[in-house]
Amino acid sequence: MADRNTGIQVWEQAGAEQAIEPAPAAVTAFVGRTLRGPLNRPIALASFADFARNFGGLWQPSTLSYAVEQYFENGGQRALVVRVANGARPCTLSVPGPQGPLVLAALAPGTREYLRAAVDYDGIGVNEEDRFNLVIQRIRIPGSELVEDQEIYRRVSVDPLASRDVASALADSALVRLAGEVPPARPSPTLRADGRSPAGYVDSNPDGDDGAPLTDYDVIGSAAEGTGLFALRRVESFNFLCIPPVTRETDIGPGVLLVANRYCRDRRAVLVVDPPLAWQSADEAIAGMRDWPLASDNAVMYFPRLSTQDKLRGRVESFAPGGAVAGMLSRAVDGATGWQALANDDHVLRPGLRPATPVSDLQRQRLAALGINTLQVVRAPGREPIPAQTLAGPATAVPDWRFLAQRRLANFIVSGIEHGTRWLLFAPNEASTWRRAVEQLQVFFGSLEAQGAFDARAEGERWFVTCDERLNRELERSTGVVNLVFGFAAARPGDFHAFLLSHRPAGSRLHPVSMSRLQSSGYRPELLFDELPTAP
Repeated sequence: MADRNTGIQVWEQAGAEQAIEPAPAAVTAFVGRTLRGPLNRPIALASFADFARNFGGLWQPSTLSYAVEQYFENGGQRALVVRVANGARPCTLSVPGPQGPLVLAALAPGTREYLRAAVDYDGIGVNEEDRFNLVIQRIRIPGSELVEDQEIYRRVSVDPLASRDVASALADSALVRLAGEVPPARPSPTLRADGRSPAGYVDSNPDGDDGAPLTDYDVIGSAAEGTGLFALRRVESFNFLCIPPVTRETDIGPGVLLVANRYCRDRRAVLVVDPPLAWQSADEAIAGMRDWPLASDNAVMYFPRLSTQDKLRGRVESFAPGGAVAGMLSRAVDGATGWQALANDDHVLRPGLRPATPVSDLQRQRLAALGINTLQVVRAPGREPIPAQTLAGPATAVPDWRFLAQRRLANFIVSGIEHGTRWLLFAPNEASTWRRAVEQLQVFFGSLEAQGAFDARAEGERWFVTCDERLNRELERSTGVVNLVFGFAAARPGDFHAFLLSHRPAGSRLHPVSMSRLQSSGYRPELLFDELPTAP
């Protein structure tokens, strides 16, 4: 909330007395090309209508638009979309004046960004010759009165030393930016076409450009500048990342897969990987896995591609399945508890989508052994269910991470604990604080236990939490670091997935640790930091 007098904004910080909120489990992030919309900024969507309103709907050059449509049609509820472009250019808008126009450029590039501007002097004194009122509108189509967005700037000035100069005011605009120098004289009032009323508008120029097809570099973007997939750092969390092919005739390159997989690992998300175009049959997919470049317990692949109606072309086309897969994996979460949702391995597509090639039961089993899941339209009676696999492969160091449900459960638990214990940074690093942290995690694990998350293990052997003087010595207390260790039952009897969580002013760090290493180190943090340096 914000104080009206001081302008100070205050947020409530979760503390030890508050239960750890379950982390989101069904948010899918998409990165790719769209017809319109802001660049390199994640936009939250709850329906395909939201996508159409923000990004322009279906567009043949945009494989992402079809993926998002199939995501929502197949059960997805929440999405984040990041628009990237290759050489797209914004349209400009020239508001005439006696000593040259005030030139603005659209913030969102492309040919489908339709803006208009109006200038008037209402409420401006006769001695305020530098002042004017400016209205910027985004409209649905040229000549339309359907206004999609509007910004009003009252009493702005062309004087750069004025308290409300136009350049500074437009720096916060979500529609335009100043292009070029501010003219020495204010723009003239805009008039209707008949010239009788100062209520007309100046339309944007037809000089926008949609750019060229994306390259892998456009999709990856820059970590330093927060572009491409790194634009997702602006959001707290997401659960799946879907990067559709840059065109219908090409696959995502191995460089994108490697960077996206590493980013998903750091963000505790799952990368949804599309099968290559060359895999036209199950046998080709099985053979192709010999040269597959990505083995990862943070990635999942479903085969085959999908056949469905292309609403723009008016015929059945083949599509990469990633969007539909993410929707399928997300739809069980709403209305279900965290563990119940994560344990649901539902591979069945909704009507309107069907596999592009048949897969026999034997091929289905062989694909699963390689880490590839098979899409189906019905549940065959009597067929033995195969748990959803990750792309970790049989040689993975942690056998549990071969299974998507276990991977998602680990992400769910770790994300909830990391977010829910950040209050430790603002509490005294002392015994009473450590006890409160342990009690908070005990409640959290107890709720998962009640949902059946650890039924395979005996009570008392399902999880553990440690936060004490062994982990928080004088060195940690003097440097503002708070450490805690927690673990939960692995599939193998007597084993745990254990993690050291360090909250520090520069950010939280999470380290998987082995139980033997934990015990032999005497819980000394510096002996654990050279374990695996990545989050689960």
